Amino acid sequence: MTQTANPLRQFFRQPAIYLRLPSGGEYWPEKDLVMTPNKELPVLPMTAIDEITYRTPDALFNGQAVISVIQSCIPAIKNAWSAPSLDVNAILVAIRIASYGHNMGIGTTCPKCQNEDQYELDLRNILDQIASPDYSETIDHGDLEIAFQPISYKNQNDTNQMQFEEQRMIRAIPGSDLTDEEKIIKLNAALKRITELTVDAMKFNIASIKTPQALVTEPEFIEEFLNNCDRKLFSKIRDRVIELRIASDLKPIAITCSACSNEYEQSMNLDQASFFETAS
Repeated sequence: MTQTANPLRQFFRQPAIYLRLPSGGEYWPEKDLVMTPNKELPVLPMTAIDEITYRTPDALFNGQAVISVIQSCIPAIKNAWSAPSLDVNAILVAIRIASYGHNMGIGTTCPKCQNEDQYELDLRNILDQIASPDYSETIDHGDLEIAFQPISYKNQNDTNQMQFEEQRMIRAIPGSDLTDEEKIIKLNAALKRITELTVDAMKFNIASIKTPQALVTEPEFIEEFLNNCDRKLFSKIRDRVIELRIASDLKPIAITCSACSNEYEQSMNLDQASFFETAS
């Protein structure tokens, strides 16, 4: 007799922890996140397929590995590309805790004596420190009111990839067979492109620009405005975007060298394959 349900289903992976997103679910398209009534999302441990996916170089570079693992481990997230940037670190930390526990060893080198050491980190403390910046504060400039929002993982990932390609081109120029004049032309073009990519990313951090006549939310109009506004206003907007990004970044880890007692800080970057490789 054919069974209609898998009798092994009760032994499938179960939620290991529950995550409150720093954003509280704001800035997500409604269809891309199914928020629970208590705003705590169940987080499942990674499967063996998730581990393989996360260690595939091409999938990691283009962001697809991160997306696949997030959607596998947090079923309430239907489209992780839409994740606000301020939620991504919390999501990755939660998946790491659910899969391998809250302790994680990291390698560190003292900048003073070059002593190499291992430091055990409690990821629960890291998760508790991740908070949402205040996006409600606007910039007022004459008749303009500029409001901000977090950039999505998709837009951030696309920008990072394009900037990486431009930077790789810049590194390749000095050793190329081009003439000095051609090298200068190529270098200037690459630097111009990086500046354009910076503006392109900034437009996604702007939720709206309010004028006495209209509320502008279209990215293409905002980009045109950024390319044509005066330098002082552009700098003011750029500084606010940077300020908001820093506020949502992980705080550096305070470390005391075991060899010379030097105290220093080490930054953390979680959107890397090594973040999960340390657990294998």
